[in-house]
Formats: sequence, structure tokens, C-alpha cells
Amino acid sequence: MKFVDSHCHLDFPELLDTLPRLLERMASADVAWALCAGVTLERFPVVLEIARRNAHIFAAVGVHPDTEGAAEEPTVERLVSLADDPKVVAIGETGLDYYRLSGDLEWQRSRFRTHITAARKCRKPLIIHTRSASSDTLRVLDEEQGREVGGVFHCFTEDIATARAALDMGFYISFSGIVTFKNAQSIKEVACFVPLDRLLIETDAPYLAPTPHRGKTNEPSYVRYVAEEIARLRDLPLDSIAGVTTSNFFRLFSAASEVADHE
Repeated sequence: MKFVDSHCHLDFPELLDTLPRLLERMASADVAWALCAGVTLERFPVVLEIARRNAHIFAAVGVHPDTEGAAEEPTVERLVSLADDPKVVAIGETGLDYYRLSGDLEWQRSRFRTHITAARKCRKPLIIHTRSASSDTLRVLDEEQGREVGGVFHCFTEDIATARAALDMGFYISFSGIVTFKNAQSIKEVACFVPLDRLLIETDAPYLAPTPHRGKTNEPSYVRYVAEEIARLRDLPLDSIAGVTTSNFFRLFSAASEVADHE
């Protein structure tokens, strides 16, 4: 039984400073692979170096929607160039976030469109972040033909209607440690609604540590708790959730299949 953490940030100082021990704990918890998602272009070399040094770690390149006034604003050409590396399996994380920012957010939507265009050019899936912006996220994806490459709505916190719309566009849905929280009933309901063949699990480490580690620094080894909760909610064996989420990961991120032995 092996697990995949489909979204984490190993380049963040909370994790990078203890990376060798973190990787050992991953192995002990049967977390065999992880995807490290970029959030700025300035830090992307660190993300890529982690992936290059570790056969079981993959990378994604993008600029997080929260990064207002990024030191290097992404262009289609720059993203496509960086995504050419075989360890880069996706474009993102990207999307829209209206929770922390206000005012004229057209710059955010424009950046999102840039990522979608880059994904279509390099034929790699998108890692979507959306918070308090689901309608615009879906609208921009539709307008820019994001369904051509698909991807995943990571750390899903929206309702069943949003999940259904994302699924209808061919996207996968990924759940983080939030699904283990007692007050996350609506997310638990979505975790039961999503078809098994579109389901992924993640930590979003170093954030959102699952119960029983809530409030502590999260890490990829904890993705097992996410799988355990979904197995409990759906009344399925843990190895079934491990198997389908691993299979889904390598089906969605097909570039990862080309550089990893996952049989």
C-alpha cells in the first residue's frame, strides 16, 4: 500500500530545513511520491532542485494568485520553458483567490489566463487554487479552454455544485487535512460525492495538518490521515483509497509516469 501527496511545498523553510528527516518519515509512512508545487518563479529553482535530487519528488511551476506584485510576473513563454524539464509535471499552482485580496483583481485573472495558455501549449495539466472565487475560476477556465488539458482543484473547500462543475470540465478534486476537521462537514460530503476515479489526496504542507496533528507543521507523511478519513467516510478499505488515488495521480500527471517506476 503506497500513498501520493499530490500537493505540498517542500521548498518552504519549515520543511526544507529538515528535508532529509522529512523524506525518511515519508518512506516510513508508505508515502512513496509527492508533488512540490511552485508559488513564485524566484523560488522555483529550489523546487526543481528538490525534484531533481529525489526520484520520487515531482515539481509544478507557477505563481500563486496571492502573490500580488510578484518580483517576476509569469509569461507564457517563461512557464513553457520551465515546464520543459522532465521533472515538471504540471503548471501551477494558479487560479483565483478573493479571500485575502480586494479591489480590482483583474491582474489575478490575467495571470490565471497566462497559466492556462501555457498549460495548453506544453500539454501539461493545471493545479488550480480557488478560494471565494469559484464562479470566476470556472468561468475563466471555460473561456480559456482549460478543459483541453484538465488538472486538479487542489485543497478543495467549495461546495458540491462547484465540484460537479469542475468534474464536468474533466478536472480532478483533491482533499487536504481539512477533511479530517470535525467542523468540515460540507467538505466531508464532497469527499463522498466525488467519483473514485477523480479523487486525489494531499497535505498542502506545511499548512493544514490533519487531525491528530492539527495546529502543527504539516508534512507529506501525514497524507495517510487524509486517506484514512476518506476511507472511513466512504466505508472503504484504506488500501482501496491508497490504490485509486495513486492510480489517479499518475493518470493525471502523465509526465510523472515517464520518470518514475510506480508499478
